[in-house]
Amino acid sequence: MAESNHFDVIVIGSGPGGEGAAMGLTKAGLNVAIVEKESSVGGGCTHWGTIPSKALRHAVSRIIEFNNNPLFCHNNTSLHSTFSNILGHAKSVIDKQTRLRQGFYDRNQCSLIFGTARFVDKYTIAVMQSDGTEETYSADRFVIATGSRPYQPDNVDFMHERIYDSDSILSLKHDPRHIIIYGAGVIGCEYASIFRGLGVKTDLINTRDRLLSFLDNEVSDALSYHFWNSGVVIRNDETFEKIEGTEDGVIVHLESGKKMRADCILYANGRTGNTDKLNLSAVGLEADSRGQLKVDGNYQTEVDHVYAVGDVIGYPSLASAAYDQGRFVAQAINKGQADGNLIDDIPTGIYTIPEISSVGKTEQELTAAKVPYEVGRSSFKHLARAQIAGKDIGSLKILFHRETKEILGIHCFGERAAEIIHIGQAIMEQKGEANTIEYFVNTTFNYPTMAEAYRVAALNGLNRLF
Repeated sequence: MAESNHFDVIVIGSGPGGEGAAMGLTKAGLNVAIVEKESSVGGGCTHWGTIPSKALRHAVSRIIEFNNNPLFCHNNTSLHSTFSNILGHAKSVIDKQTRLRQGFYDRNQCSLIFGTARFVDKYTIAVMQSDGTEETYSADRFVIATGSRPYQPDNVDFMHERIYDSDSILSLKHDPRHIIIYGAGVIGCEYASIFRGLGVKTDLINTRDRLLSFLDNEVSDALSYHFWNSGVVIRNDETFEKIEGTEDGVIVHLESGKKMRADCILYANGRTGNTDKLNLSAVGLEADSRGQLKVDGNYQTEVDHVYAVGDVIGYPSLASAAYDQGRFVAQAINKGQADGNLIDDIPTGIYTIPEISSVGKTEQELTAAKVPYEVGRSSFKHLARAQIAGKDIGSLKILFHRETKEILGIHCFGERAAEIIHIGQAIMEQKGEANTIEYFVNTTFNYPTMAEAYRVAALNGLNRLF
């Protein structure tokens, strides 16, 4: 084999996990190649997941903001758009992100190989290019960062033109008047916000008894209320028996005996690790039933020279965490051990309308653990900045220990929640006496700001102590 086809490390997949690993390894002076099956870098995060869905959400929330603003409503005009129209905005963001990320590889002299990789033996992969030709490459070590894809049950016909998953929905050409979303996890709830915000009749089928049950109950209830208030029909505790594609739509037959009809369905119930095409057996590995790989604290699989990061190893399946895991695996390969590890309290950002973010423990977790906590609340409708912006839906809740005043959890619902959470997270991550709710009372905030919610919530909580 030609020496030019041999690398110190080959990274398979150029999403956040693969990028973090490749950048860390090239900066450490190793000869690295990254293999990407699509025609441009960025992975599912950039092309089908985080970036397009958030770009769509932003466009929709601005339309809603315009239509609800009394300044613009005096002549009875309102903005309208369709899903296919606003997809153009998402595509322009994807292009910018792709160009940016391509630049990282060029600048750091990381070899980019486009094609689909599979293991041939322990130290060799074959890469199938788009024209059907195959090239082989070898490496001393491998990092699998192939991500995940929407789960597709065998008894649902995803070839039908009205049955979509969260990848194919981004190719939606017709403009539905009525959509059914099956699965009320993060992706299902985000798309329910988007379609309902565009005036599409939206039915959300939840296979569980409440929305996003990992959230604090009050926040979950607030989301349910706002969905209900905006006209989203939520059906909890339902499972499909059959999804029937018709000439002009779909009929969903539920196990409870109900039937629902719509123009199309978005099936958003679960994801699967992208390991099935890797021929893992050639390297002595086997994925679990969800297509995921087991790793240790250094992101090393059961095979010493093969590592894995990102969605393909499961929890927390977040772009931000995957990038960190990539950095850690680069340290592990370069130094024999990772210097860092993921923080304990990873923040959750859910880009519904309004958005949700939380970090730390929920009230139900603290109650179950018999931790003596207190609650500090701030309602956005009382904040000057929220009133000015017309963003008065939402609240911030701080949970703290009654005796030590240590911050135990922060839960935010409303515009910019995913940004606002980081202020509290920064204090929560401090150790010892630096982590106390009193910080927010003793510091001076800019006024008017949304961040001021922390001062209001802290005063509210401290006033409850006796």
